[in-house]
Amino acid sequence: MTRPAPPERRPANPCFSSGPCAKRPGWTPDVLSGAVLGRSHRAKAAKAKLAEVIARSRRILGLPDDWLLGVVPGSDTGAVELAMWSLLGARGVDVLAWESFGETWATDAEKQLELHDLRVLRAGYGALPDLSTVDFGRDVVFTWNGTTSGVRVPDGDWIPADREGLAICDATSAAFAMALPFDKLDVVTWSWQKVLGGEAAHGMLALSPRAVARLESHTAAWPLPKLFRLTKKGALDRAVFEGATINTPSLLCVEDAVDGLRWAEEIGGLPALIARSEANFAAIARWVEASPWVDFLAEDPATRSTTSICLKVVDPWFLDLSGEARQAATKALAAEVEAAGAGYDIGAYRAAPPGLRIWGGATVETSDIEALLPWLDWAFGLVKAERAAA
Repeated sequence: MTRPAPPERRPANPCFSSGPCAKRPGWTPDVLSGAVLGRSHRAKAAKAKLAEVIARSRRILGLPDDWLLGVVPGSDTGAVELAMWSLLGARGVDVLAWESFGETWATDAEKQLELHDLRVLRAGYGALPDLSTVDFGRDVVFTWNGTTSGVRVPDGDWIPADREGLAICDATSAAFAMALPFDKLDVVTWSWQKVLGGEAAHGMLALSPRAVARLESHTAAWPLPKLFRLTKKGALDRAVFEGATINTPSLLCVEDAVDGLRWAEEIGGLPALIARSEANFAAIARWVEASPWVDFLAEDPATRSTTSICLKVVDPWFLDLSGEARQAATKALAAEVEAAGAGYDIGAYRAAPPGLRIWGGATVETSDIEALLPWLDWAFGLVKAERAAA
């Protein structure tokens, strides 16, 4: 068969990975020239850079004055697990799981911490568990935005202000792109590699006064690795939240994080970041409405992520394929787009239903999203025609 002519326009930046995500517009390696390299991370200049990351993050997100914020190892995963290992065990626990990361936290709670009073509230990809069944007399662990399913909680209205347990929120693909109601949360985690396009391996841990009180009153029943220890002799080690990290951070990555935060402030802070992400989502929503072969994976429009935008193929030809053939077809689609230099890393997460995942965070230009979408139509038509003719 004759291959159809591809679109003429390509995205200026074809990076649409859901992590590490696209660098901010205008980024070049030159922005790292001020990095404090070859120095101890305990040196005054290095600690000042870490303190700047903390201060700018607090300011942009509007973190309450009585909350603490620190840099921790292991990206967002390290931050969530640090919180779970340090805080859980004082009361029963509900874990919400509707995609891969929620399942990871459920596995940690059940298999690693071996919590006896544990409920796991599950939903399949594309849906949320019944939030009305969550018991906030217990500690609750959940993701705000499911990075691998494109499903987010719609708001914080389901979380009571007078909760007895702690609300522990993995917000890595929501922070800096969605409004987080800190009065409804007690622990919030994220990483540098998501909405601001930073480098990997570093996490951020934000603690409310209620979380700090738990740390200082509760002793875990299991051994804590050094990387998870936030207290000394029963009191919080506040130096961790002032730039004295538990382990050695990459000061090159720190400089990159500073650059991303400065850019965020220059463009207008959190409202501007949210607006950029929502504009990217809106462009995809218009395209989905006009493209009969594709739809959002998230079933409820109120739960559709504006950052990790997950799509499913609904064309009748595709739905008649076997599960293995569907996987192969969507991988071929993504491969065609990548080979053309029009979009990188757009395949669905490996455990998710076959489909596409497009990052729409604030560092992505809407013009690049708009340039990508015709390539998806082209690649789907090509793959469908080739496989139907085989």
